[in-house]
Amino acid sequence: MSTFHAVVWMDHQEAHVVMFDREHVEAQRIRSRSLHKHQGKASDTAAFYADVAAALTGTREVLLTGPGLARHAFRDWCTSHQQGIAKAVVDSITSDHPSDAQLVAMAKQYFKRFDTMATDPSLT
Repeated sequence: MSTFHAVVWMDHQEAHVVMFDREHVEAQRIRSRSLHKHQGKASDTAAFYADVAAALTGTREVLLTGPGLARHAFRDWCTSHQQGIAKAVVDSITSDHPSDAQLVAMAKQYFKRFDTMATDPSLT
């Protein structure tokens, strides 16, 4: 699904990728291949990040969220390996463990504010 917005909740074990537009929502869960929390092999982590990046293909704005540092590590990995996705990431914010519906509501609120700021020349 090619959409304008996506929100990704992630930790080191899994990612919830939710892409949406005004009429559609598509969600998928991507699990890390690592068996040990925070101690995955570099190849497992890279494969996990590659899977998340692949799920975001075609999305123009991405909001990253989650409870820890995995979202920052993913953003750094994208800067080195998936520059198109890195450029699409508009922000990274802390959140606990919301449901997919809560993720969409949070992201819609965020992007509504973000889109308003982007279109208002007095705010730039």
